[in-house]
Amino acid sequence: MGTGPFSKRFSAADQNLIASTMTIPTLFAVYLSSLATTTQHLPTKSGHNLEQVTVTATRDERQLNEQAEALSVVDAAALQMANAVHPSQALAAVPGTLISRGNGQESLIAIRSPVLTGAGSCGAFAIAQDGVPVRGTGFCNVNQLFDTNFEQAGRIEVLRGPGTVLYGSDAQHGVINVLSADPVDGVETTALIEGGANQYQRVKLGYSRGDNQGGFRIGFSGARDGGYKDNSGFDQQKLQLRGDGQLADWSYQSLLSLANLNQETAGYVTGLDAYKDDARKRENPNPEAFRDSRSARVQVRMEKQLSRGGSLQITPYLRHTEMDFLMHFLPGTPLEENGQRGVGIQTAYRYPLAEDLNMISGIDLEYTDAWLKQTQDGGFSVFPAGKHYDYQVNAALAAGFTQIEKTMRAATTLTLGGRIEHLRYDYDNRMIAGDTTATGEICVSGFTGAIGCRYTRPADRRDHYENFSINGSAIHTFSDRVTGTLRLAHGFRAPQASELYRLQNGQMQADLDSESVDSIEFSLRHSDERLLLGVTGFYMEKADVVFQSSDRLNLSDGESRHYGLEYDIDWTPADHWRLQLAGTIARHQYTNNVSAPGSEIIVSNGNDIDTAPRHLHTLNLTWQPREGSRASLQWQYTGSYYTDIENAHRYGGHALLHLRLQQALGPATTVGLRIENLANTDYAERADFSSLGGGDRYFIGEPRSVYADIRFRF
Repeated sequence: MGTGPFSKRFSAADQNLIASTMTIPTLFAVYLSSLATTTQHLPTKSGHNLEQVTVTATRDERQLNEQAEALSVVDAAALQMANAVHPSQALAAVPGTLISRGNGQESLIAIRSPVLTGAGSCGAFAIAQDGVPVRGTGFCNVNQLFDTNFEQAGRIEVLRGPGTVLYGSDAQHGVINVLSADPVDGVETTALIEGGANQYQRVKLGYSRGDNQGGFRIGFSGARDGGYKDNSGFDQQKLQLRGDGQLADWSYQSLLSLANLNQETAGYVTGLDAYKDDARKRENPNPEAFRDSRSARVQVRMEKQLSRGGSLQITPYLRHTEMDFLMHFLPGTPLEENGQRGVGIQTAYRYPLAEDLNMISGIDLEYTDAWLKQTQDGGFSVFPAGKHYDYQVNAALAAGFTQIEKTMRAATTLTLGGRIEHLRYDYDNRMIAGDTTATGEICVSGFTGAIGCRYTRPADRRDHYENFSINGSAIHTFSDRVTGTLRLAHGFRAPQASELYRLQNGQMQADLDSESVDSIEFSLRHSDERLLLGVTGFYMEKADVVFQSSDRLNLSDGESRHYGLEYDIDWTPADHWRLQLAGTIARHQYTNNVSAPGSEIIVSNGNDIDTAPRHLHTLNLTWQPREGSRASLQWQYTGSYYTDIENAHRYGGHALLHLRLQQALGPATTVGLRIENLANTDYAERADFSSLGGGDRYFIGEPRSVYADIRFRF
């Protein structure tokens, strides 16, 4: 387990245009010819408005200025304008957050962290749909954002930093909560037809009906992408049904989410600055790679108002996920097949203890039955043909939490809460234990003569983890316009099942502790009719960080430090104009010595963690000359970062421009045009260095790409 809070000493070191379904000249002509008449002021409210209602931190509706947590909201208007193909586009303007796009719908996440990869990367972020995590605790996937229906979301909320006591393991660095759109009051039918670069096609259909007693909403999204890279692309379908209503004394909100992804995956392109070479930008060194994923979830949130202002909320849920993918990044390109079935329940009981004292308590229970199999067709050296892993893990989680909120006079609110959590794994190995082949034969390395296959299977075992976290905060209102907050938080992350039971190089048991993080943050927030401003400083220390050593052993004695400043500005300098600026200046450092697989021991203490830009900044300039007409120019800057633990190799960073236009042609029809990477900049979505994988390697960013859509609303 980790040592005490803040125990380490602070250091001072601080694509070719591709024709779309509608031509560019036609769209520009339609757009420009429509700007000559009535004007209307640009709305001052935004997704960053401190009066915005959120639910992520407490599971009930609260305004941003009533919460100490660092929360950002991407509202429906912003999501419609971005019309994201990938989650990274939807979340580009969230401070402290970087969604690193892989190929197709793959992604890696950073929230007050480096872009986390490899061992220890999974489980640092809670990914939820309407408050319920999309994967079981201990069984996350780094790409699981594609399980959410971000394409038709009502809004997306991002909590930066450790989750509140309502969250446990898998909310160590933050929470991304994708919230479904409410049913409309009346009847509404919507349709979107879209086309663009690389034979991209998408249709989104929706129908909603409701009144003041409730209603329902059905949404479908189907997309096909031919892929910028050779032999790449994806087909993806998502269906979501939401029903709201009243049953006796209970109000309810039900949600069914189905998703399917069939992706042909392109891998890294290797070679220094390969992303600048036009002859190599479409190169795909792994044309055989693929990823197929299917998921289904159903959840019902039920709430009842109690006497004396209290309430009870109960949310049972079921989920099922299956995924097959070719691991093109490993020698022999083995096939992984995995799946999980789970059932759980979240509860929250709110009760006023006194006029100025409120309590929220709850119990969360979850059971997950998961399995994983890894096989390889052809074998060589220590990478044998046949099965490498075949195991099942049953996991049971039980947690309880309580939080007290006290209003001190009229200007200050204090909160203090704790959470205790027990997680148990029952692991069943369905193969021969050890580092032999599936039939018990011994592997011998053809290079070193070492005995033992690369992949090791532990014997059946049971593991359990008990964790306790405590959070405290203060909110002080200095004036009608200015609010300050202080928050102390302790978070944790139990080891993932794959870290415990998917071992290598003869390691028969991984004695891993839960990762811990201690965090302190403060913020100042200003709000008036023209300007919304938020500044947040944070400092975090992590202990027992899971990593893979140079001998490919899963260890948990890593330590790291994370600190920085986040800002969020929403300014209306004049009628029809709006300027939004958000960003982060931060450092993410090793605070002990770790090593990379295949390397010697590295003196990394004080080095920047790889793939950790110190600067992330986004600027959105929006012009709305009249109702139904909007133009937005987005500047997105990702600073330079080291690509290896030694800090010997670096990616220089990049700045991108994106142009988005929308024009209403009448009360029921709107056309849109998006030009991504307007300046046609050479850049890498993600840069990496691997001494075993060919040195510098890149997921190459797409050149200038054009997308056009037409929307109907009845």
